[in-house]
Amino acid sequence: MKKVCAYLSIVMILTLGLSNVAFANAAKDAESETATVSSTETAVTAEPAVAETTTPAPAEEQSFHQALKTKYIEGGVGWMTPILICLILGLALVIERILYLNLATTNADKLLKKIEERVIAGDIEGAKDVCRNTRGPVASIFYQGLDRVNNGLEDVEKSLTSYGGVQMARLESNMVWISLFIALAPSFGFLGTVVGMVQAFDDIEKAGDISPTVVAGGMKVALLTTVFGLITALALQICYNYLLSKIEGLVATMEDSSITFMDILVKNLKK
Repeated sequence: MKKVCAYLSIVMILTLGLSNVAFANAAKDAESETATVSSTETAVTAEPAVAETTTPAPAEEQSFHQALKTKYIEGGVGWMTPILICLILGLALVIERILYLNLATTNADKLLKKIEERVIAGDIEGAKDVCRNTRGPVASIFYQGLDRVNNGLEDVEKSLTSYGGVQMARLESNMVWISLFIALAPSFGFLGTVVGMVQAFDDIEKAGDISPTVVAGGMKVALLTTVFGLITALALQICYNYLLSKIEGLVATMEDSSITFMDILVKNLKK
């Protein structure tokens, strides 16, 4: 339940952030349009119409958010919205995994040193307290091993192996959903492109002539969904590979520290 609440909160934050940006841009556009209309009306009222040749004013450059919003609308809200949803949900899962993996990172060498000091002193309960007060999968694995010391080293080794698999599964949790959004985003983009191409050909058929304007406009709108889908997939893929590297590092630390942990027990405990 806590994970679900965390996911929903992250999604709501991202969604509200994007919507606030969109509303702010829309308000700026409305204000600029109102100012332009009022200035035009004032100029028309103040001066009579004079047939003079004037140099056209250069077009104002759009900001990044305005250009992005324009392209989003041109691509078709019905096809761009699923891609946006994939981006929001994918980033929410990426943020959750980054926070979880960072919290799971432990200084294994320092932890092993504390455990070794207590095992040498014969204080198994003290070693278990050290593991209990240390966060991360490495400390959890060591705790399970220390909890079975009285059953023999063979049971300790089995518990390290079995519980290590459980911790690896927790580290890889939600990674499959991120890979799903990586696959869905370009798929939605290609689907929107195909539908847009069909509509472009329908427009050509209705016009009865292959007009460059009709063809270019239809093709541009059709390809926008693919562009946004590929950008979303690339961004999520980079985050996905980063998370994989973090997981591989944690797994390698778990395996190395488990071997060292068993060596400590073998040297200091009677078989």
